[in-house]
Amino acid sequence: MAFGSRAVVGQPWEVVLGRVRDALGEQGFEVLTELDLSATFSARLGVELPPRVVLGVSWGPLAYAALQAEPSVGVLLPWHVVVRAQDGATTVVEAASLQLMVAITGNPDLEPVADDAGARLAVAIASLTPATCGGNE
Repeated sequence: MAFGSRAVVGQPWEVVLGRVRDALGEQGFEVLTELDLSATFSARLGVELPPRVVLGVSWGPLAYAALQAEPSVGVLLPWHVVVRAQDGATTVVEAASLQLMVAITGNPDLEPVADDAGARLAVAIASLTPATCGGNE
């Protein structure tokens, strides 16, 4: 099931994580938070997951516009990008559709923010795979 933008990249997780940071930066995003789910689950639950990081990203002007349109939208910020190892040579990168902000809040004034930020995230994620693969998979 697709929740938004997704790319399957034929490179190891460590390589792709750096590429994701670069691609997000090229689209104006800043990584504000980083949650290493693998380390957290290992330490707290004693379970092992393949490498998986949740990056909390924002682009200041768009986040500000979202807060102006809907002050309570802060509970949905920052936007999340997940980078997870599928296996030793393949990494999956995913970001939720930002139209979820509009659907959750019921506020159509968030549409332009969701459209702009969502398009930027989609471009960043699509840039991780060769154009011949169609970008998102």
